Amino acid sequence: MLRNNTLSNLSDEDLLSMHKESDKNDCIEELFIRYLPLLYGVCLKYLKDADKACETLSQLYEELFETLANYDIDEFRPWIYGVVKNHCFQTLRKEEHSIAVDFNEDIEEFTDILDLFEKDKNASSLTECINKLPERQRTSLNYFFTNELSYAEIVNKTGYTLKNVKTYIRSGKQNLKLCLENNNP
Repeated sequence: MLRNNTLSNLSDEDLLSMHKESDKNDCIEELFIRYLPLLYGVCLKYLKDADKACETLSQLYEELFETLANYDIDEFRPWIYGVVKNHCFQTLRKEEHSIAVDFNEDIEEFTDILDLFEKDKNASSLTECINKLPERQRTSLNYFFTNELSYAEIVNKTGYTLKNVKTYIRSGKQNLKLCLENNNP
């Protein structure tokens, strides 16, 4: 068995060929350790969380020897980079992405428009003002006020980004308020 000092002086290709010939895990361990900073950086880039990055690298290390049996690797660096990147993508796909929104900050913002809705006895002027809004504002406001959908639900229904939904509702509310005020002096 070779000492770690000897392994660290060998090239990637030499370590791979030694692993193929003798099936020594020490060679792959050396390669993994050699590229650990790169692999950690890749995980951190995609997962955006240091703990998740460390956890992912631990999982990959445990699965590495099994995975290697399925591949004939010529160059370790690009291969392991691709494996880590794909593993990060799989991790992200498995996670449930939820959109966290603090509704308390927006409640006060919408009370004035709700008051206008209640004060507007003439439904035709409300309908007229709603129809004057740009389509995205009209759609977002309709989902928010009429269907009582959350921002996240509107994002899922329309395909707009969360930032855009908030903007469309805010702008639509302002435009609607101005229109209603002009129609109901």
